Amino acid sequence: MKFSLKQVEVFIATSHFQNITQAAESLNMSQSAASESLKNLENQFDIKLFDRVGKRLQLNDFGKLVRKQAEALIDQAKGLELTLQQNLLSADLNIGATLSIGNYLAIHILSEFKEKFPSAKAKLVVDNTTKITEKVANFELDVGLIEGEISHPDLNVVPWMHDELVVFCHPDSEYANSQHLEDSQLKAAKWVLREPGSGTRQAFDYAMHGLLHELNVELELQHTEAIKRAVESGMGLGCLSRITLDDALRRQSLIELKIPQRSLNRQFYIITHKEKYLSEGIKNWLDLCFEYAKRQGN
Repeated sequence: MKFSLKQVEVFIATSHFQNITQAAESLNMSQSAASESLKNLENQFDIKLFDRVGKRLQLNDFGKLVRKQAEALIDQAKGLELTLQQNLLSADLNIGATLSIGNYLAIHILSEFKEKFPSAKAKLVVDNTTKITEKVANFELDVGLIEGEISHPDLNVVPWMHDELVVFCHPDSEYANSQHLEDSQLKAAKWVLREPGSGTRQAFDYAMHGLLHELNVELELQHTEAIKRAVESGMGLGCLSRITLDDALRRQSLIELKIPQRSLNRQFYIITHKEKYLSEGIKNWLDLCFEYAKRQGN
């Protein structure tokens, strides 16, 4: 074999940081050793993996193609190492989840995972659908649990759980006693919504097709709790996943509003990279996610 796994690791790190010094630091190597390793890899095959733009190393088209195989190779090598060590679950597991899923579902699944596999190390990153998708596509996360509809050539997108959005208001709102809201009322109301790029906002926009340009969006906030507080303060109507509202609706600090003419049903998805090697830890996490969905009636 004309290359080493260390050369491949240097290549992957450099493609991530676009800087050889930062790549070297991440691998606990000297800058000169990392630079020499990358140079030797390119010279051995008479190839160029990066375009040099000032101090930045920008991955070229050939480098992007190689990176997919390189990531898969390193993942498999780590899996082999763990097998040889007879400790399949000691590797870090990097999970991504959108805000609603991360704060209200994934944290419970993670607790079960740690209880079932106490030696496993797991990290949960919570962000919106766009950011989680980017991180999975870039091999920064092993698995993503997302709310939004996506189509990406490099990703497997698997339906996971059903969900429903709920439109809600403050108990003293003029709409609180309405049996249901007509489109004219939706257009007249002020709205406090999630930010563009979130799965919740995507589903809301889809449900409100034909009305979007006439809606009065007063605030766009990233966090569900901030939206609930804003609506509780009387700043307008909100729309969030039912899983984020159960407690507030039960306490009646927020009131659910019906809009039967608009479909608020949606799907949660699990995403993985098509070239990602699925270690035993990842497989166990996925199994637990689908077991959880079944218990929830999905």
